[in-house]
Amino acid sequence: MQSQPQDAVYRPAPRIKALADWLGDPVAPADFPETKLRFRNDRAAAEVGLAGLTDDAWVAHMGRFTALQGNLPQPLALRYHGHQFRVYNPELGDGRGFLFAQMLDRQGRLMDLGTKGSGQTPWSRRGDGRLTLKGAVREVLATEMLEALGVNTSRTFSVIETGEALWRGDEPSPTRSAVMVRLSHGHIRIGTFQRLLALDAGEEMAQLVQYCLANFPGSAGPEGASPATRFLHQVVERMADMAASYMVAGFVHGVLNTDNMNVSGESFDYGPWRWLPRWDAGFTAAYFDEGGLYAFGRQPEAIHWNCSQLAVSLRLLEEAPPLIEALQRFPELYRAAMARRWCWRLGVVPRGLDEDTALIGACEGVLAESGMGPDAFFFTHRGGRTTDGGTAALALKEALAAYQPVPSVHSYWSDDAPQSMLIEEVEAIWAPIAESDDWSALEHKVAAIRRMGEALGPAPRPAGHAD
Repeated sequence: MQSQPQDAVYRPAPRIKALADWLGDPVAPADFPETKLRFRNDRAAAEVGLAGLTDDAWVAHMGRFTALQGNLPQPLALRYHGHQFRVYNPELGDGRGFLFAQMLDRQGRLMDLGTKGSGQTPWSRRGDGRLTLKGAVREVLATEMLEALGVNTSRTFSVIETGEALWRGDEPSPTRSAVMVRLSHGHIRIGTFQRLLALDAGEEMAQLVQYCLANFPGSAGPEGASPATRFLHQVVERMADMAASYMVAGFVHGVLNTDNMNVSGESFDYGPWRWLPRWDAGFTAAYFDEGGLYAFGRQPEAIHWNCSQLAVSLRLLEEAPPLIEALQRFPELYRAAMARRWCWRLGVVPRGLDEDTALIGACEGVLAESGMGPDAFFFTHRGGRTTDGGTAALALKEALAAYQPVPSVHSYWSDDAPQSMLIEEVEAIWAPIAESDDWSALEHKVAAIRRMGEALGPAPRPAGHAD
């Protein structure tokens, strides 16, 4: 039997304080009418030494935001700019969240605790700084499913209901309120660098590059490369892997703006997300994405474009040619990430980039011909199993004949159906919470998703990945 890892010891590491004077604004959290604990992620908390908190202490820290020992004395609302649907917006920043604490995990990596729905900040504009309880539940479901499917994602750490009535145009209102805490490797966005470029703040940008290199380690980059060039190479590597992870998961983020791109390579900030009901490159998650800019099949293009905006920002520190060279690596890095992740989810041993790419094409043929969703497809064909069908199925059978299956001993693979996260199930999980405060469906779903994650095992990472 595999031994369970021991809980980490809490090790505060508020390294962001060295940059705080120009990176963020000290803020106070909202004073909520009530704080009712609804979700605590003890699995994640064990990695940073906080699983031993009593519920009362948890609520004090994650709902009232009493400072953790040795950590930031006051939360920071971070400043950034960004392209929103390719339109530049200089009036952004943490409008309903803040960075609350930093600590080391059991592997010595820097981790952030950041919030959503914690009150107004100087960057709230016309917003109330709040989060709906349904929005928090949706983020629990998104992050748990993505983590299980091998996506490098922020994790929902805590959800506390806060006793306010909120009015929203996209939910029946009034609706319940919550404050959420997420755990991630960082909260430095591409938009953070865009803001520094707009301010012509070269000294601060150089400091931020060094902060990222020190705290989000990655590949060494080309020999003799400048810090800015090495940093861009690392971000491009991470973003190519993230793009591939979305595609293999059948996930549509919905809002891939540069202010939603974390340079640590973690996916985060889940609003109108969806999982594919069937394989459809044109499927969009956000009703307001009328042109399909962030449609499922355009996500790699969008993420690559965002990397180019980081390169533009880094021109404050570096000449164009080495930055362009880093950007040009994205397509091949993405192709390699697709191959290793596709084989991983399909449960077969990779055979080489060209052959694995051809296998993906054969799989996509079956997905298109059958109308099957990706969750059902990967479950049905796990380990190279094939089913009868049309021309595409025959082509897939021939392609898979050369592949060796990965042993699949977990009982999950004998279930009647795979786990999925289609919008109908999300609504079905929310309904009993809204109607009778019954949280059992959410609890059962989280347990089922984690069981699927155990069956899949860790996703393959690129060499030098920060995770």
